[in-house]
Formats: sequence, C-alpha cells, structure tokens
Amino acid sequence: MNVLGIETSCDETAAAVVKDGKSILSSVVSSSLKYHTKYGGVIPEIAFRMQLETITQVSDAALRNANLKLDKIGLVSVTSGPGLLGSLLVGISFAKALSLAKNIPLNSVNHLYGHIYASFLDKSPVALPFVSLVVSGGHTSLFYVKDFDKISLLGSTHDDACGEAFDKVAKILGLGYPGGPIIEKFARGGNPKKIRFKCSDTNNPLDFSFSGIKTAVLYYLQDELRKNKKAKKPSLNLMRDIAASFQEAAVKTLINKSLLACKLKGIRRLVVGGGVAANNRLRDQFYDLAKASRAQVYFPDKALCMDNAAMVAGLGYRLFKKGHISSLDLNVALA
Repeated sequence: MNVLGIETSCDETAAAVVKDGKSILSSVVSSSLKYHTKYGGVIPEIAFRMQLETITQVSDAALRNANLKLDKIGLVSVTSGPGLLGSLLVGISFAKALSLAKNIPLNSVNHLYGHIYASFLDKSPVALPFVSLVVSGGHTSLFYVKDFDKISLLGSTHDDACGEAFDKVAKILGLGYPGGPIIEKFARGGNPKKIRFKCSDTNNPLDFSFSGIKTAVLYYLQDELRKNKKAKKPSLNLMRDIAASFQEAAVKTLINKSLLACKLKGIRRLVVGGGVAANNRLRDQFYDLAKASRAQVYFPDKALCMDNAAMVAGLGYRLFKKGHISSLDLNVALA
C-alpha cells in the first residue's frame, strides 16, 4: 500500500509517500526557518501562513517524485498533535479534504510516536518491545513501546526540552538560532571537562529538567566576564569550552536516563528519535555507553531525525493494518 503522509506540526511543511510502512518513495520538506531566525524562535503565525501557501505544492511534489497519481494512494496519514494549533489545522484540513474528495481512508498520527517510527524506515525493523527516547526542540520524553498502538510514557521534561536548552544556551552566547547545530560546532573546539555543568535532579529518575543547566551557563558566563572587566563579550575559547561542557552534561543526562529506563524495563533495545538525535556527540556517546551496558541503540538517518512526513506515513500504515482509522471529525490533539 502507498501512503501519503502530511506533517505540519511546527515550522515545516512536509509530505511523503511510503510503501508498506517501510520504503520511502519520496519525502519533501519545505521549511520557513529563515523567517523565524531573527526572532530567535518559531513564530506560530508565520509558520502556519507559510504552510497554507505551500501545502498543496509540497504534496504535489511528493506524489510527482514518487511517480504516482493520487488514485494510487491507499491511505492519507496526518499528524494530529502535539504541535502548534494553527499549523496542525492546516495539515489536518488538507488531509481531510483529500480523504473526502478521493474517498481515501484517513489516519492520524501522534507526532512523537512518528519520531519513534523513523528508525523503521528503509531499515531492518527493531524487535518489539523496546524503550524509546524522543528528544527535540519541543519534547524530551522516554517511552515504553510494546507495540505501535501500545505506547506508554515513562518520563518527560519538567521544564525546557533538551533542544530548547540548546537554543537558549546559544542565545546566551550570542551564537544565533537554531542552537543545536551551532552549539555542536563550537563544542568541537572546546574542552568538555573544563566546566562542571549538571542537569537538575528529578523525583522520578526517568524525568528530565534542563532549565537549571541553562541558568548555570548564564551565571558562569556573567562571572567570567565580571572577572575580566575589559572584556565586553566572551572569548572564542570560552564560548567553545562552555558549549562543549554544556553539551557533555546534556548528552550524559539523556544517555544515563535512557539506559536506566532499559534496565528498569528489562529491555536491551533503545530507539532514539527527534531533532537532537542528529547530534554527533550524542550518537557517539550512546553507541559507546550502550555497548558497555550490552544494550543495542538504534538511530534513524539524520534527515529523518528532523520533522518529516515519511515517519507519519509509515506509522499511519502500521496503525491502519491494526484496524485503526480516523473519521472526518478528526481534530487537533495538542496533548
């Protein structure tokens, strides 16, 4: 079955065609990132206005690149949440219109579960059950995946998501937006052991908290500038050391809690997804430490770590095969 996926949960407008839940025939993503950069974050109204303007063209491009007509599509799968309200409505409304006009079955997908499924695209499937970490600009969560319609939350962030903390630290250092790639770039030239940053503890050992470490970075930078009264801005070496030390602390927290979740559930399979999963330091450290714990860790291709519609199409197919179907009453699910 060929499935058309639609993803508009944040600033991307994405469409993809996936065959039988695993083979990507096409994947098209249009981002409005350049319009948000000067504001230091995503502006919802800008995002959904761009999505309104591009959703038809992006979907047409996905079908064209897959060399398929709409009558060869057996299912339309769309993200229903979580995400930005206006953005989600654009994708849902478009998907419902296609479903109604062409009498194609419709399915909705949870955006976070889509990131989990990204590791199943164009790869050998991971055996069920497994633990999954979804880590992005808006979410940091651990899940127990018994099956694709049986996913339970083990822990989540109390405050900032990990990717959000990267953005805020980059802003503190005056490095721009988005922060993830910039912090990773600066960290390569820094000493990760120079500064002892630490993420806050949580009552539930599988929950996360990244607000405190962001504040610690701010105070450390202010103290360093205070010591050197002639300096109006941090030196390149200082920024590199701060970036490396912050990244190291964040990465270790993600890995330690993920491996703890595997231990508590008695599972040695861990699937990682979301935008932060593209971070090379996270990947390298995960592979090393997971090996020491005799756990197997799985990552999607880097392009599939970012928001995309292939993961939505793939998961939608799996749910459809299990008997799940959405009606034209489908609405946004923000939680």
